[in-house]
Amino acid sequence: MPNNYFQFKEFTIYQERCALKVSTDSCVFGAWLSKKVANLPYHLSGCLDIGAGSGLLMLMLAQQFPGSIHGIEIDRESYEQASENIAASNWYNRLKLFHDDVKLFSLPHQYDLIISNPPFFEGDLKSSNSKYNFAKHNDGLTLQDLLEITARNLSQKGLFAVLLPYHRAAYFEQLATSYGLYPSDKLSMRQSLQHPHFRVALLLSRENTGQVKKEELVIRQSPGVYSAPFISLLKKYYLHL
Repeated sequence: MPNNYFQFKEFTIYQERCALKVSTDSCVFGAWLSKKVANLPYHLSGCLDIGAGSGLLMLMLAQQFPGSIHGIEIDRESYEQASENIAASNWYNRLKLFHDDVKLFSLPHQYDLIISNPPFFEGDLKSSNSKYNFAKHNDGLTLQDLLEITARNLSQKGLFAVLLPYHRAAYFEQLATSYGLYPSDKLSMRQSLQHPHFRVALLLSRENTGQVKKEELVIRQSPGVYSAPFISLLKKYYLHL
């Protein structure tokens, strides 16, 4: 049974009431994105997390990103627990969470950065847990919905970051071009060298350079042992790295 909380170096995620728990791939996504944003040659002023869940990505980003961060979460219990996680953090005064359906909600302004760990599975076998299905499948938010909302609410210089199953990345990249969004950075993840790729993190913008910076991250170098690149990426966050 998953722990009721996940302790990071600078914040804690309580998650017993959340539809989705802290996962390794979401932590990799948050750390990778935070590093990308920190290394930008220009300043981003505001961020939006679509489907904030437990508040994990908002808090990971807040640790490195000095601007304001908004999140929106449709599930009430997840929203309430994320609000508690945010309120207990060092960055509560610049984080704001909305409880609403992003497809219906009028966001307060455009954002320089939009992030999402969206529903993963379209048409795949579902579990008996309706909350989990809503969070992990496209019952509430399709990829087309996500791209339409992002294109409407992203500033002209803005960046869009998304975490996807590996087998859906190519489809998403093609779909994104129809909304005027083009990939600039791509991180493919695999559990070990013996495993296939299972997740992809993408960073997109309105600029079509025709070039994509591609990276790969192998999470474990051997059973029970994290790889050196994984440790380097997550050492600012994971308690025991």
